[in-house]
Amino acid sequence: MKTSWMTAAAISSLLTLAGCAGTGPNQQLGIAGGAVGGAVLGNAIGGNAASTLGGAAVGGLIGNEVGRNADERNYYNNRGYYPNNGPRY
Repeated sequence: MKTSWMTAAAISSLLTLAGCAGTGPNQQLGIAGGAVGGAVLGNAIGGNAASTLGGAAVGGLIGNEVGRNADERNYYNNRGYYPNNGPRY
């Protein structure tokens, strides 16, 4: 039984890392932090493996959105109002 859980954990971590390949740094941190926080909260509420996995999934989704918004905000704030450092007359 422990081998199947270890295999499932290894496969899910591999898929998680592969899924984060094209994302920004805040989005990656948001996914990881949200998944860990959601797993802890899900385990505290439900106390079983299903609630832990469900909490990790929901936390990862919430962290993904929060991190993506932070990456987009940083991108648009660094561009400035005028392209190419101001208007050309």
